[in-house]
Amino acid sequence: MDEYKIAVVDDDAKIRAMLRRSLTYAGYKVIDAEDGLQGWEIVVKEKPQLVILDIMLPGMDGYDVCREVKKVLDVPILMLTAKDDTKDKVKGLDCGADDYLIKPFALEELMARVRALLRRFHQNSEEFITFEDIKANLDTHQVWRGEREIELTAKEFDLLIILMKNSRKVLTRERLMDTVWGYAYEGESNVLEVYIGYLRNKLEENGEARVIRTVRGVGYVLKE
Repeated sequence: MDEYKIAVVDDDAKIRAMLRRSLTYAGYKVIDAEDGLQGWEIVVKEKPQLVILDIMLPGMDGYDVCREVKKVLDVPILMLTAKDDTKDKVKGLDCGADDYLIKPFALEELMARVRALLRRFHQNSEEFITFEDIKANLDTHQVWRGEREIELTAKEFDLLIILMKNSRKVLTRERLMDTVWGYAYEGESNVLEVYIGYLRNKLEENGEARVIRTVRGVGYVLKE
């Protein structure tokens, strides 16, 4: 699967940094802009596969950027706003936005909407990802090892997919936590180790070889 390019247009530096970090860790290439005019220019020039666009921007607001982009590119646009108002949502959708998310948002929900928009607009993208005898359907979240179907929770699936997309590469504990739980996660500190254990138990339930390996002091790697 080709690397998708995503444009983030938001005047909040913290949100841009958070989205750049999380999207990059999830395997996307990220470009960003801090105002409407700059955002419109980089989208037209770089032609990303998806645009995450704030409404309240200096210069051109998000509505104007959305309208102008849609005139020249058939690209999905996910609009962000601090306004929880039906009129604003309708206005955004009327100017061509494909989805709408209200701030503050859960990173998990934003990532799910990004995946859904990319699938909807890029039907030629690979539906399956494989590693050795493990196969995962990115649309249905089904996973098989050989002929055996494995039931995974949403978090287990996300963790397996980031390992599969980066197979044979050592992923640090921090990167896995940022990608699957979000960099602001404040829950149990051993949650990653617990979920790695869950995944191993399910993948090795019938005595199959271990593929998720621990790199002590660093993180984990998916390899033969």
